[in-house]
Amino acid sequence: MNKIFAVSGVVVKELYRRKDFYVLFILTVIICLVMGSMNVFNNGDIIRYVKEICLLLIWVSSLIIAITTTARQIPVEKEQRTLLPLLAKPLSRTQLIIGKFLGCWIVCGLTLVCFYAFFGALAASREHHWYLLNYAQAALLHWIALGVVIALAMLGSLVFAAPSSNATICFSIVAAILCVGRYLDKLALAEPEPLRSIVYSFYFSIPHLEMPFGMRNLIIHNWPLLEWRFVWLLGAYLLAYMAFFLAAACLIFRRKPLN
Repeated sequence: MNKIFAVSGVVVKELYRRKDFYVLFILTVIICLVMGSMNVFNNGDIIRYVKEICLLLIWVSSLIIAITTTARQIPVEKEQRTLLPLLAKPLSRTQLIIGKFLGCWIVCGLTLVCFYAFFGALAASREHHWYLLNYAQAALLHWIALGVVIALAMLGSLVFAAPSSNATICFSIVAAILCVGRYLDKLALAEPEPLRSIVYSFYFSIPHLEMPFGMRNLIIHNWPLLEWRFVWLLGAYLLAYMAFFLAAACLIFRRKPLN
């Protein structure tokens, strides 16, 4: 574990050197502050629209950070010719993959803390109330869902040649899941066999990232807190997909030639 934490620490330190987080965070702050300062027809419910826009920007920004940070980990090590010296520490290939994954996941957790802290302060300034447990549930599920995306991007970095192609494919897959994944079961009902069974199989096999994304409705409309047993069940569901993608990445990397 010391070797894994050492590798993850290097990934976390990389966050401070790159400007991705700073640019996205500043853009989110500026857009949300401008929207929050607007007073449309003296409508007090404008804060709901501000919260919706802010949460959407948080999701988009966190996905950009998660995918771009993960997609370049292994290819950059190959390009800079530091991969073989890393594995000669001695450091196993599995430890390297897990360390890179853990570092990217910690990076996303730190960025979510900053984003949700700003979001909570902005919402409290207009609503004069802190919904801390609601924000904690949403942030926790959001972080676990990003773990699935990071594991998928890590797997893609071992399959696709360039980080750009890996990032593009990962963005396309995540966008398709978020936008279309929840409707596949309804689309299957309108299809004849055997296409119906194929669509149903695809519906039950993909990780439904739209479920954590739906937590934003609880925050936007200030609905009651979700029961924690459902939060843990959804977290375990996402962790299973995370473990699957990470195990597949470790297996492929163990058999992949490094030259």
